Amino acid sequence: MRVVLQRVKKADVEISGEIRGKIDCGLVILLGIENEDTEEDIDWLVHKIINLRIFNDEKGVMNKSLLDVDGNALVISQFTLHAKTKKGHRPSYMHAAKPDKAYPLYLKFIEKINKKISKPVQTGEFGAMMDVSLINHGPVTIIIDTKRKE
Repeated sequence: MRVVLQRVKKADVEISGEIRGKIDCGLVILLGIENEDTEEDIDWLVHKIINLRIFNDEKGVMNKSLLDVDGNALVISQFTLHAKTKKGHRPSYMHAAKPDKAYPLYLKFIEKINKKISKPVQTGEFGAMMDVSLINHGPVTIIIDTKRKE
């Protein structure tokens, strides 16, 4: 499982001209699921995301977590995070999980984040063409991969 986290002042996701999810201060979580991912990956990742100290404290130091700032989360499914570009010029998505495997894990990820933060998690729509708009605050962008644990 791989995520790109972006600390935002605000963000939204639009599908077919309609805003489906919208947040103020918090995280946009672009979520890529691969074939080998399990619920254990979700548990590790959710714990890491909600406790990652990437929000500023009173002194302007990144010392607070999503929980500390009572932040929001906007989760967007993004299979392209598992693109392989080694050969040629067309990315391969062989390692990205197919929808029948990825969708249940996506829902479980959202459910587990929902249980940890005090606000409903906002989402796009799994498999849809989406337009994501955001103001990346900092900018702060972090990549986490459950297979590499970095």
